[in-house]
Amino acid sequence: MVKDNIDRFIKNFLIHVTNLNRNLRNTKSKVLVDFICSDPLGITVVTNKVLLNSNLLTLEKYIKNLENTDSTQIKTPQLPQSKSYLKIIGILYYPHESYNSQEHLSSKDVENIIKQNQIFDNITLVSKPRVIKVSPKSDMAIIWINIWDAQSGVKTKGLINRYFNVRRYIATVRMANANLSIPQCKNCWKWGHSTFSCRIQGLKCVKCNRPHKSEKHSEFGWYCKANNKINPLHLETKKDKPCPHTFKYTNC
Repeated sequence: MVKDNIDRFIKNFLIHVTNLNRNLRNTKSKVLVDFICSDPLGITVVTNKVLLNSNLLTLEKYIKNLENTDSTQIKTPQLPQSKSYLKIIGILYYPHESYNSQEHLSSKDVENIIKQNQIFDNITLVSKPRVIKVSPKSDMAIIWINIWDAQSGVKTKGLINRYFNVRRYIATVRMANANLSIPQCKNCWKWGHSTFSCRIQGLKCVKCNRPHKSEKHSEFGWYCKANNKINPLHLETKKDKPCPHTFKYTNC
């Protein structure tokens, strides 16, 4: 979905949450949409339960049937997945036939190699492959790839220690360590430390950063409770409705 469509969709997210819940109830599903937000990859739909394939089809059909939306630009909805980290060894850093060619292996070359080998069928890359030289005096490359995988790691297990041909060379897929990154605590939702090393006792809501679970926001968040002492009156958010309020992010 292009940026204009995403912005328009998010602007009217409350309407879409209501409509999606109606469509899900019509299919006799117990899944309900809590809220919708945008992310760098598109749109994230947060639900109260894990979606089934039939629920994903309902979601896809609803989005593709929206007005002023090009259905060809809508990707198939997917459940959250884990990242797996692999490396490929045994490929030339300068793969081109010309002896004097100094054009090294690029990310695009690696993507083409992956598309042409059947062991990578049904494998989706998280990002562009990274190519580095084994050493300054070596003519071989190490290729780092990150793939989307199930939490069980079934795709990764099917690739580790597999061999495939790249021209006259035999390449091998190996397991790699996860990329170093900045952790985000799932307790206080701040960056820079893990959940296990968090010093705050109890959980905090990801929306309002108050001391209650995120799924209990509508019940305990004072933003969603009625307040008759202010003018204009602050109405209570209905239990079957998502929170309509906006908040400043904890890390901002």
